[in-house]
Amino acid sequence: MRTFPLESINIKEAKKLQFKLIDIITRKFQGSEILALGDLGVVKGLNKPTYTKKAEEVIAEFFGAEKSVLVRGAGTGAIRWGIISFLKTGDKILVHDAPIYPTTEVTINTMGIQVVKANFNDKDALNEVLKNHEDLKGALIQYTRQKIDDSYDMQEVIEVIKNSHKDIKIITDDNYAVMKVRKIGTECGADLSAFSSFKLLGPEGVGVLVGKKDLIDKVISLNYSGGSQVQGFEAMEMLRGLIYAPVSLALQAEVNEELVTRLNLKEIPGVKNAFLANAQSKVLLVELEEEIANEVLNQAEKLGAAPNPVGAESKYEFVPMFYRVSGTFRAADKSLEKRMIRINPMRSGADTILRILKESIEKAKQQI
Repeated sequence: MRTFPLESINIKEAKKLQFKLIDIITRKFQGSEILALGDLGVVKGLNKPTYTKKAEEVIAEFFGAEKSVLVRGAGTGAIRWGIISFLKTGDKILVHDAPIYPTTEVTINTMGIQVVKANFNDKDALNEVLKNHEDLKGALIQYTRQKIDDSYDMQEVIEVIKNSHKDIKIITDDNYAVMKVRKIGTECGADLSAFSSFKLLGPEGVGVLVGKKDLIDKVISLNYSGGSQVQGFEAMEMLRGLIYAPVSLALQAEVNEELVTRLNLKEIPGVKNAFLANAQSKVLLVELEEEIANEVLNQAEKLGAAPNPVGAESKYEFVPMFYRVSGTFRAADKSLEKRMIRINPMRSGADTILRILKESIEKAKQQI
């Protein structure tokens, strides 16, 4: 099995992102404001809290975008509002020929949007689909992998689409990629990037949409009610999480690299192979020699591993997560469920994870 995980930034690069973000914050906020939780309500002239507006300005500048907006509904909400900003019922959207992320599929189906699929891993195949569908209005590109063998490069796919259809609007699902890779979708040429603050140590339910001013303004105009606004204290919590996310995620990437090396050196009996893959977050996929995956997961939970995600890398998740392979991967190969597990280090070190894995395999074999 061969995988093509996204290249993670290193600690040095992550530090630069942290320092850059803090520098921008100091240019937008006064010191006393930074030490406050934030304001509430629809401030006259802004129709949203002052702190929320400033936080949005920070995000836009940080990612080199024209504008940004914080929305309700986490990453799902950001993607939904992004799609609404440029598509209507009956329009066609281009997606990768792979299982669509379930919550995104709900938006597409509910809106009555027609899906056109193309293999983003094959430029010739992608160009052929684009040639045969001149009426495409939009494209959705998921940054992280949807299938095990996905290898496409975000910037290359965007360039191919834009070169063929210059007026097409492209939105990228950047969940599990922001603060891990060097460029988000808009920095690669997309019109909009959408992601969740919850996956970046921020608050629950807050989504981030970054990109072209006209599209962001459309989203803002559709979210005019007071109840739709992200409040100032939530915006500040989002910034605080974002500050610590890059270094934390870079450390996590280092642990992943150590784990895959040690496991493939056969440090743990019962492990056939180990891979790094973006499924959806960048995780360690462990292929077992026996079909005992479910029991290994049961035992790992008893030994202190988280059995399920909260927000997948949220502020609540610090112990390693031992979990079944993702739904999109299972859809691609149903046999994986019995012999493979995924491990996300979260904030833990390699030794802790290897100890839990070793003991879980031993205990699972005793149950056979």
